[in-house]
Amino acid sequence: MIYYKTKEEIELLRRSAQLVSKTLGMLSEHIRPGVTPLELDKLAETYIRDHGGIPAFLGQYGFPNSLCTSVNERVVHGIPDKTPLMEGDIISVDCGVILNEFFGDQAYTFMVGDVTPEVFQLLKVTYDSLLLGIDACRAGNRIGDIGYAVQSHCEAHGYGVVRDLVGHGLGRSIHEEPQVPNFGRPGKGKKIQEGLVIAIEPMINMGTARVKHLKDGWNIVTGDGLPSAHFEHDIAVVDGMPDILSTFDYIFERTGNPFQPTPA
Repeated sequence: MIYYKTKEEIELLRRSAQLVSKTLGMLSEHIRPGVTPLELDKLAETYIRDHGGIPAFLGQYGFPNSLCTSVNERVVHGIPDKTPLMEGDIISVDCGVILNEFFGDQAYTFMVGDVTPEVFQLLKVTYDSLLLGIDACRAGNRIGDIGYAVQSHCEAHGYGVVRDLVGHGLGRSIHEEPQVPNFGRPGKGKKIQEGLVIAIEPMINMGTARVKHLKDGWNIVTGDGLPSAHFEHDIAVVDGMPDILSTFDYIFERTGNPFQPTPA
């Protein structure tokens, strides 16, 4: 069952999403060679609690940390560890909070120093596919329109679109209906209506779309060991149009926007 939100509830969800965004912005200043994902996790937990929130992932389904940190070929659900980041790595940082009983959930794939042009292209295409998916999230369209926007853009560049993992509804629970796949057919799936709140999160692999689940029960990696990118925003349908509740601006204020088109 889909729980459509009132405008008052959407504003509470916006506050939760913005706390996640501010947390990612803070972390962006610390992501560099030599830093460990576990250090990032501790910084995030402290920041969230200091700003009145609760780390949403900590203990969720038994997850042991406040962040999911997925490096290089890890797609999602990476458990923060003591392995230092290296120059040229990429790290998806997925963060969630509970604030005023509502969840925020957002992810960004950071570059650790300089990455290869091939890896940068993967990140840019994935980032752009998120924006295309958001644009399709408007009243009268269907969930399949979102997935098709993401899938068609990424597959046109030769990338694998992960099928095993999907976006989701968001509210007083971190995972609500509907599921939001990153693939689909135009005009298919549940109809998008006023008050829908969802997390759109392309998970795109440089090579195969296949993934493998590691024995720890959490880490999911690409089937061929090639890198994977992951970006996520929280979106509400307000007055028929997509309203982005989260933002990457706190990251871009600190690091610049590497995906900004270059002026002619």
